[in-house]
Amino acid sequence: MKILSVVGTRPNFIKMIPVILEIEKSNHEHLIIHTGQHYDINMSDIFFKEMNLKQPDYNLKIGSGSHGYQTGEVLKKVEKIIIDEEPDFVLVPGDTNSNLAGALAAVKLHFKIGHIEAGLRSFDKTMPEEINRILIDHISSILFCPTKFAIENLINEGIKKGTYLVGDTMFELALMVKEKVMNTKLDIDIPDEFILSTIHRANNTEEQRIKKIIDELIALEYRIVLPLHPRTNKILKDLGLYEKATKNLQIIDPVGFCEFSKLLTKAKAVITDSGGVQKEAYWNKKPCVTIRQNTEWVDTIQEGGNILAEPDEIQEKVKLMLERDIVFDEELYGYSDTSKRIVSHLENYTK
Repeated sequence: MKILSVVGTRPNFIKMIPVILEIEKSNHEHLIIHTGQHYDINMSDIFFKEMNLKQPDYNLKIGSGSHGYQTGEVLKKVEKIIIDEEPDFVLVPGDTNSNLAGALAAVKLHFKIGHIEAGLRSFDKTMPEEINRILIDHISSILFCPTKFAIENLINEGIKKGTYLVGDTMFELALMVKEKVMNTKLDIDIPDEFILSTIHRANNTEEQRIKKIIDELIALEYRIVLPLHPRTNKILKDLGLYEKATKNLQIIDPVGFCEFSKLLTKAKAVITDSGGVQKEAYWNKKPCVTIRQNTEWVDTIQEGGNILAEPDEIQEKVKLMLERDIVFDEELYGYSDTSKRIVSHLENYTK
């Protein structure tokens, strides 16, 4: 097979690492398109270096912009590559503008699409990612689902053919690098007790919400370690909140997967608005407070390891989670061979 993967953001890179490594073991040809939706070195290049992966075959250097701009530019450029390369499959991992554009380019040219992390739903169509997820799922030929909940969501939408429960590639990666994480040395001094936080979603960086989030984080009794997304960093400085934030927040640059995982193992709890970090917190057995009104990872909520919070509820929900007796289900995210299952299903499909 010739497989063409479309990646563009930090979560995409992380999700694809086990799949890239598995395809490299096979006799299949694999081409990677890096759209450049995330272009900061610490948000993209670091993952290829950290895991000794080959550099992408194409870098579109799309950069920042509106949803329409990013989707349109990726669609135009990926379309040309698909025509030139004629892949057997176009793989898209996740729900970003890059993933949607890659899937649209493929389906309009009648090429088969494989969607990694299919079937997730927050049931909130004000989230751009939710629109992307739904559209990608409904035009994909083969759908790789991380959980039983994801399978059920697809069945409820009438999608039954080509759906497979394969587990979560991020969970597989966490197992793969467990020893490496243990041996990872952090270049930063961290407190003995701290809470790890990430804040990057567009609605949480609106002026009133981000002000309240910073106030709540500052008021917590624990020191907060915050690897700061470049866009959030800029907004804090533009609003004059950066210096205020440093009162109880240890702001650091974004870090690689192993460094972030190391921080997670040492953290008391997690405060985030990221989808992936909710899962990482769960399988690291860390209580998680998610600053959102909903989540696509409903299983972490139902299992008691995660809780949703509005900005003014952060202190209250952190206290609740630290006092909660949580039983983490080690089998929730399934398998240690997710990438093998994905490649095997692709092979069987082409046969």
